[in-house]
Amino acid sequence: MRNVTLILDDGTRFHGQSFGYESPVAGEVVFNTAMSGYPESLTDPSYAGQLMTLTYPLVGNYGVPPFTNDADGLANFMESDRIHASAIIVSDYSTEYSHWNACESLADWLKREHVPGITGIDTRELTKLLREHGVMMGKIVFDDEPDNVPTAEYEGVNYVEKVSCKEIITYRKGAGRRVVLVDCGVKNNIIRCLLRRGVEVVRVPWDYNFNELEFDGLFLANGPGDPNTAAKTVEHIRQFLANPNVRPCMGICMGNQLLSKAAGASIYKLKYGHRSHNQPVQLCGTNKCYVTSQNHGYAVDSATLPKDWTPLFINMNDGSNEGIRHNSNPWFSAQFHPEACSGPLDTDFLFDDFIKIL
Repeated sequence: MRNVTLILDDGTRFHGQSFGYESPVAGEVVFNTAMSGYPESLTDPSYAGQLMTLTYPLVGNYGVPPFTNDADGLANFMESDRIHASAIIVSDYSTEYSHWNACESLADWLKREHVPGITGIDTRELTKLLREHGVMMGKIVFDDEPDNVPTAEYEGVNYVEKVSCKEIITYRKGAGRRVVLVDCGVKNNIIRCLLRRGVEVVRVPWDYNFNELEFDGLFLANGPGDPNTAAKTVEHIRQFLANPNVRPCMGICMGNQLLSKAAGASIYKLKYGHRSHNQPVQLCGTNKCYVTSQNHGYAVDSATLPKDWTPLFINMNDGSNEGIRHNSNPWFSAQFHPEACSGPLDTDFLFDDFIKIL
């Protein structure tokens, strides 16, 4: 293994070894506290442009499942058709793997998809630093190529445009009620959850004006980066909300932020984001609390919601917004991932709630 160094924007250096694709890389360094699910996380489009640090120490011990597709053309065991994270940072990479469904090692997969991976990093210290300072830009450089230093770009980059589909994709045409899904970086399991409930899904690019289509409900998907870069999507949602023909709408993750922006609320960047399988959220107005899977770096400022809108969920750790709802119209969203994959499915019922109001 070649020696590498992770250099943070504040000058802090972490030394380790390369086990993935051997190329320097730069991006926003974030941490994920999940204990498993690295195939799903790496293929989650919301990680585009980020160097993903896993706090669980042992990574790679169950290998990587095959890239097979189901009857709808969706990858069976992945959340998209490729790795979107710019790199993965771990404490202890397991060179040997064992799992009934594994077909290759994590290292082989990373090399095949040209994604760097580094091990031997004190991820506990790195995470503590990110929690104190907040997420920051970082670079992975090879010690024997000190002059080959990449340039980091993240702020202001429209990663939604990079990961969204480029044309309309229809799943199970004529199967039932038609749901338009705005693809800002959608995870496969969101589509699976909708299809299992007997609807037709029309997946459209992030900047497509879906208001020109005939449909029964609108679904706003997750996505990477700054929601402010998706101004076209916000404008189309604003047109949808103003239409006298009121139709149901549900959003997840970035979908929560885009719906909030279209309603008139403000968005702000969290210090280090929520990326884990164990984020507790409370259903507002009740004593019900759910454990959720999350992956986002921005949040809605609940204080800026217009009078016709109210928070639907709040985060029990930091009090941040975890969802909104309209007081009279069938529009709601969740900042967390009810479909998880990987993670807990405690809030899967939200998909049922959406289907009931179509």
